[in-house]
Amino acid sequence: MLFLIQRLSRFARLRLHGWRLPLCVAALVFATSWLVMALVEPADSEIVHPDTYWWYFVVTSATVGYGDVFPVSTGGRVVGAFVVVGGIVTLTLLFTQLADALQSIRGRRTRGVVALDLSEHVVLIGYWPGRTQRIVAELTAEGRYQVALCAWDDVAENPMPDEPALHFVRGDLTREDVMVRACVDRARTVVIDGRDDNETLAIAVAVDHANPDVHLVAAVRDLSRQESLRYVNRGVQVVQWHMPFLLTEEATDPGITQVYNDLMSSHGHGNTYSVRVPQGFAHATFGECQTFFGRTFGATVLALRGEAGLRVSPPWDEPVPAGSTLYYVAAGRIDHARLGG
Repeated sequence: MLFLIQRLSRFARLRLHGWRLPLCVAALVFATSWLVMALVEPADSEIVHPDTYWWYFVVTSATVGYGDVFPVSTGGRVVGAFVVVGGIVTLTLLFTQLADALQSIRGRRTRGVVALDLSEHVVLIGYWPGRTQRIVAELTAEGRYQVALCAWDDVAENPMPDEPALHFVRGDLTREDVMVRACVDRARTVVIDGRDDNETLAIAVAVDHANPDVHLVAAVRDLSRQESLRYVNRGVQVVQWHMPFLLTEEATDPGITQVYNDLMSSHGHGNTYSVRVPQGFAHATFGECQTFFGRTFGATVLALRGEAGLRVSPPWDEPVPAGSTLYYVAAGRIDHARLGG
């Protein structure tokens, strides 16, 4: 059957490939079987009527066979067997073509050339083996976000195909088509992890053009590039490249980078200090210390160092024995004498 169709197609100079071949098989089987059925079945047979045969052909070729219409002659039964074989051939060709199409789509997704359909997701621009895997693991740890990873063309295919929350886009990271395929215009956050600071700046221009209101986070080697990035997007949060954990924290909790920067700088509303707890200190737990420092000095206690080592934000019932060290944020250093004791 297939040989006959191919010979006829060559004679007619037709190219039967893709979806055309199963359609041609079905059409040929339908036309020839109807013609032969009309010749071998009795003249009064209902099966050869135009409004009936198409139904018989569909249920027979699909091997369903309801039995409501059937041939009564021996020749008609032979035609019915021909229809079954033709139906099996057609379905096999159709399923093969469908499998090829699905495999092609999956391959294109793996190669990062298919436009995504995401919203309220995180776009991670730039790929570093090992480093990017850790960033993606932290971004997807709580199961809250889908991540669109954008990489240059030298990354041939999705480097993390087994990560269900990760989607892949490949191309020139400064071009508009990459921004469109990664759905930057509908993204919640964009994290830029470029190969150098000049590239990061160029990518930031493309991101700002695609979505000027997006929460933008950029990793830089030189913090002085922060001013240049803010010419592009005033709300950009800049993180030093060697601190990738800050990238994920800023991406999931916007504004936390500024909190860290203020804590590590004297240019914020306060600075970080430490004080050793004196003998006879009236506040025996971390919660009591927190309340005392807040009400008396307008300070916030961050951590406690005792026999068990450093504890950042311990439970409020954590004991604070004499000789422990408290770390706090305040407008100025608190005089040790003001703690009492």
